[in-house]
Amino acid sequence: MHARDASGGIDFIIVGGGIAGLRAAIGLAPAGRVLVLTKAERAESNTGYAQGGIAAAIGDDDSPALHAADTIRAGDHLCDEAAVSVLVEHGPRYVRELIEWGTRFDRDADGRPALGREAAHSVRRVLHAGDATGREIGRVLWERVRALPSVETIDHALVTDIVVAGGRASGVGYFDLEGTRHDVPARAILLATGGAGQVFRETTNPAVATGDGVALAFDAGARVADLEFVQFHPTALNRTGAPRFLISEALRGEGALLVNDRGEAFMARYHPDADLAPRDIVARAIAREAERTGGPVSLTLKHLDPAYVTRRFPTIAAMCAQLGIDLARDPIPVAPAAHYIMGGVDTDEWGRTSVPGLFAAGEVACTGLHGANRLASNSLLEGLVFGARAAQAMLDAPRAAPMKRDRVMADGSWLMAEADGANSPTNALGHQPLAMTTVRDLMWRHAGLFRTREGLTAAVEMLDRARIAGLPSTAQEWRHRNLVTVARLLAHAALRREESRGAHFRADFPERDDRRWRVHVVETKGARDATDATDITGATDITGAKDTKDTKDTEEETR
Repeated sequence: MHARDASGGIDFIIVGGGIAGLRAAIGLAPAGRVLVLTKAERAESNTGYAQGGIAAAIGDDDSPALHAADTIRAGDHLCDEAAVSVLVEHGPRYVRELIEWGTRFDRDADGRPALGREAAHSVRRVLHAGDATGREIGRVLWERVRALPSVETIDHALVTDIVVAGGRASGVGYFDLEGTRHDVPARAILLATGGAGQVFRETTNPAVATGDGVALAFDAGARVADLEFVQFHPTALNRTGAPRFLISEALRGEGALLVNDRGEAFMARYHPDADLAPRDIVARAIAREAERTGGPVSLTLKHLDPAYVTRRFPTIAAMCAQLGIDLARDPIPVAPAAHYIMGGVDTDEWGRTSVPGLFAAGEVACTGLHGANRLASNSLLEGLVFGARAAQAMLDAPRAAPMKRDRVMADGSWLMAEADGANSPTNALGHQPLAMTTVRDLMWRHAGLFRTREGLTAAVEMLDRARIAGLPSTAQEWRHRNLVTVARLLAHAALRREESRGAHFRADFPERDDRRWRVHVVETKGARDATDATDITGATDITGAKDTKDTKDTEEETR
């Protein structure tokens, strides 16, 4: 679906066509004209690639409190409990709404939704549609959006900037497929752009996941938070010449085992939950086991019923078959790959950012919900719940989200030392910008599973020299600029946090440090230099962070 003309008369702009953006569009449609801008074809989002399912406490042995406890435990003591409460309390209602709208989740013999189990879940609570749950949810949401006369969509639209005027977001600029620039005003803008896996050389994410939303918000002056926390999915297909196809965690939930090159199951040596340990632990264990044995790690399902395996996981089975692998009988070579960004644009529980009129929901946002490590199958639920809530808040008068008590402000001025008004294609220091492939390789080597001060410092220094001075003039230059911006934010954040927590592992600081680092570190484009800053406890200095103890704790639940 394409808009005939995106000029005047637009009330709401949604950037992104995944689960968060589509659910928001449905919520906004009765209130005015909605324009949805997608970066590529409408199905090209992380939503469509989500295999495992959507978690919700709808089982007889489950409850929102139990779901919350699992989420917080997986998040390694850094989850924002207010955001967690919103997710688990409202999740079942929105999932039932999907069922009412015709989402074809798998069913048990009694006709109730079949519930799977994934790592770090204490009970079965994951609804699924085979192993293509995201695609099925996307189908239903797109069908509803297409039927809404007030919603228009433009595909292949690269949004390059958020227009900020009078202290609030008031529109966007974008390039269309032909490279023509457009500027569209609106009363509220929602970023639902998904993740940033393409910042890394090895990723399960589609090509569109380049972190544009984080760069857009940062350039507009919004706070970003927790970008050091990147989830590396433990089991991406690891075969030379083949794409890093995701091998869903749901396989391990159904009994698949990780084995080394000797055929030995090894996860019990690394965690008492063995193959169902949290993702960050499993990912590092796979890397360590491969190093210890000198051989590859594989996933095996040969001890399970072959007919059930192919019936339960048809998409993965078909993909493996194209490579000559029998999912039910052969070992599947796997290795970690960048999968999900826990950090992003700092928001409250209604999707508001620190810039009035600018909202964010889904993976691009950071409510603090996931803490340092996301619980499996919470991502689709997050997009659904917070996309719907953002739509409600976008109907109100614009106001900024206050910074919560457990956030501390970092020095962000390092990123903004660009030559004002410069138009040169080289950066301010006279160096040619790094190629995108070079940036991705650099981040994989130095900001991947295992991080050190030496490696991160090298990455930061190279990335700081790689920025393009002035504003890009083409869509490709904007893509390059956004990728470098997000890579720099991520590398600086990882260098700053001198502890190991969840998915952020510092080999030189291997222990978690709750006294100094049980905080969410945020930064903005306009942040001032900070020197003698303290953490939220006031007990110890955090380099480059400013104390925010006097800020408001949480926003009241009412809109």
